[in-house]
Amino acid sequence: AAEGQGAEEGVPGMGGYNLRPRRAPVFNAYDNPNNINDVLSDEEAPIDLNVDAAIVDGEEEGDLEDLWVEGRQFAQKATTRSKDCTFESGHKPSSVTELRNMTYRFMVTQMMADKGIEKHGERAIEALMKEFAQLDDFDTFSPLDPTALCPKLKREALRIINLIKEKRDGSLKGRTCVDGRPQRKHISKEESTSPTCSNEALMLTMVVAAHEGRDVATADIRGAYLHAEMDEFVVIKLQGQIVDVLCERKPEYKKFVVEENGRSTLYMQLLKALYGCIKSALLWYELFTGTLQQMGFELNPYDKCVANKQINGKQCTIAWWVDDNFISHLSTGVVTSVIQAIEAEFGEMSVTRGREHVFLGMHIKFPGDGTVRIRMKEHIQEAIVEFGERMTRRAATPATRGLFVVDEKSEPLVKKKADRFVSVVMKLLWVCKRGRPDIETPVSFLCTRLSVCTEQDWAKLRRLMHFLHDTIDDERIISAENLVDLFTWIDASYAVHNDMRSHTGGTMSFGRGVIHSKSSKQRINTKSSTESEVVGVSDYLPYNIWVEYFLEAQGYTLRSNIIYQDNQSAIRMEKNGRDSCGQKSRHIHIRYFFIKDRIRAGNVSVEFCPTELMLADFFTKPLQGSLFKKFRRVVMGYDPLSVLQDEYAARLKERAEK
Repeated sequence: AAEGQGAEEGVPGMGGYNLRPRRAPVFNAYDNPNNINDVLSDEEAPIDLNVDAAIVDGEEEGDLEDLWVEGRQFAQKATTRSKDCTFESGHKPSSVTELRNMTYRFMVTQMMADKGIEKHGERAIEALMKEFAQLDDFDTFSPLDPTALCPKLKREALRIINLIKEKRDGSLKGRTCVDGRPQRKHISKEESTSPTCSNEALMLTMVVAAHEGRDVATADIRGAYLHAEMDEFVVIKLQGQIVDVLCERKPEYKKFVVEENGRSTLYMQLLKALYGCIKSALLWYELFTGTLQQMGFELNPYDKCVANKQINGKQCTIAWWVDDNFISHLSTGVVTSVIQAIEAEFGEMSVTRGREHVFLGMHIKFPGDGTVRIRMKEHIQEAIVEFGERMTRRAATPATRGLFVVDEKSEPLVKKKADRFVSVVMKLLWVCKRGRPDIETPVSFLCTRLSVCTEQDWAKLRRLMHFLHDTIDDERIISAENLVDLFTWIDASYAVHNDMRSHTGGTMSFGRGVIHSKSSKQRINTKSSTESEVVGVSDYLPYNIWVEYFLEAQGYTLRSNIIYQDNQSAIRMEKNGRDSCGQKSRHIHIRYFFIKDRIRAGNVSVEFCPTELMLADFFTKPLQGSLFKKFRRVVMGYDPLSVLQDEYAARLKERAEK
């Protein structure tokens, strides 16, 4: 992430936080998950475990706090606000020793198959057998005669990775994937990239469903990749004790087993798009979209992971992220029939019906009043735990006034602490784009500090974590008064960064809560506040245009598309182009005036908005006090947009009376 552009993927050093990739993942070198030293920092600050009730036999509280150094994930399993250290099962550890053992058991939950068999014995073998049974049911691979393979094919064979995962309830699950890194040599990014539903498209889809009172279902297609066939000849290699486990299920494979470097080795042809291969995600996407099109669905050209079909005179919409599907229609029966049609092609799905869903980490609720409500408490809890400091202070806002100030003399973070900084910030980026737009301004700034983070940045992150701790239960509310009137606010704070660049803020709404927001550092230096406003419009207008086109493809044509700004000079320049440029603005590049063409074509209109109503101001600077609270309530959807207008009208009336 650079220059204020907080990218949601492709950021190095994410510390293991898995944002689902847009293309098939590849695996880095595997560390031994049992080596506690590989995952813990020597400088981790003790977290407040709130374990007063667990202190027995004269053991000191400090001993319990030291457990953070031994297992930071423990706090996720304990209730965060209670003084009793109680696990989800209701069990309360009675001693430090028991607490320590439970911490390790929860922390070390995934391991390589050989280690899992050594630790769990027959239970691990049984879990692997179930995994192999699923792969076998899908005809995932076929054994190859090793004598018929040339040395080159053997060298390039992809390694199969088998893992044992210990679930929270103590059960074991086998997992199988491919180390697809060698494929990067001959498969380009363009040949392997597959789309996923954009966050903006998903938000709009949910708002439409809530506004129209649609029945909603979420569904997960099990073993999705395994439904897609590989489109090239791929050789995979299985080695070690796991070969014997597979041959126990498939005795006919034994004749293909050879010894290589003292290890049992089995070469096979990969027939299905197993997780880990570079093209697996794309192959699945092509199969799934093709299936939907055969069912009569049409893809939205502005987001090819959203498809629609008219059924019984009403629109049925499917939005999907790899194998997770969001399905909506006015009729419950239609939703059921669509689910059944998909299951007929891909087998039984894991389906959730009703008003509450968990989708892509979001707890989504459709209460039936035209709103959609989103909470991401668990993600925030994870970020707090990983941050690893006591949440002892209260914070009224997520950032101080000095958010954009950079102290060049501040000490750089040591590597392990810097990795934690990156991981926590990226978690919060995921959270703010989906459930907490009220923290976007500090998160966007911290994203620019990922590669050069300092102790000053850590202090800014600490402030943000305290605010999130205090507001962890807050939900985001979005609804639309109608789907034909779109309101957009765009603003800029002039020369607020150390390099004298300005900061753009923009947001859109259909009446309650914001459907999209952006807070980012501008990429060029400007000579005046007016110029920074014009550049800000150029930065944010493409999002507005995309929303218009996406909704039109969904069947909703905007009646009005109003952009609000609080700078009259900027508005004149945007309406008239260079005709309104004076001596101080003649240098502005013509590309920043493309809004003039949009206004002339009637796609948008630009209107003046007094600063007191400029909602985008929330995303241009770290607001404080009553102004922060007022705008935050509108951004989060607790108050409708009309609250701002009513307040401003009352203020004007009061001035007139005086």
